[in-house]
Amino acid sequence: MAAEIIFYKDKEKRTINPLLFSKTAEEWAALIHDKGGRDANKRSQLRKFYDEVLRLNTIVKSNPAEWENILPYVNMLIAKAVYAQGRNKVSREFVKMLQDGINQVQQSNDMEIFANFFEAFMGYYRQY
Repeated sequence: MAAEIIFYKDKEKRTINPLLFSKTAEEWAALIHDKGGRDANKRSQLRKFYDEVLRLNTIVKSNPAEWENILPYVNMLIAKAVYAQGRNKVSREFVKMLQDGINQVQQSNDMEIFANFFEAFMGYYRQY
């Protein structure tokens, strides 16, 4: 199993986990690739989720006062991933990665951390 996704080394000081965008992202990329099978976890499918995270992050950055209204849409990504899993488009491991990351998104600046983690994950995933 890949390393647990932990955004912050020190949550109170908001010090980002130094391995989040390297070791953790690479481990998740390897795991999700290995568990994809023949049909699940194709790059194009994962890219749809990544693009949605980027879109929501852009909205948050341009309009931080709307965070309370944007957070439900961030959380809805989990439901979309579960639906995609039901259609064998993504694996259970991909859904778990999204859940673990999204569950840590509590404030608008957490969204930036999650988007950066997802970017690193996609970069590592490309090598597979």
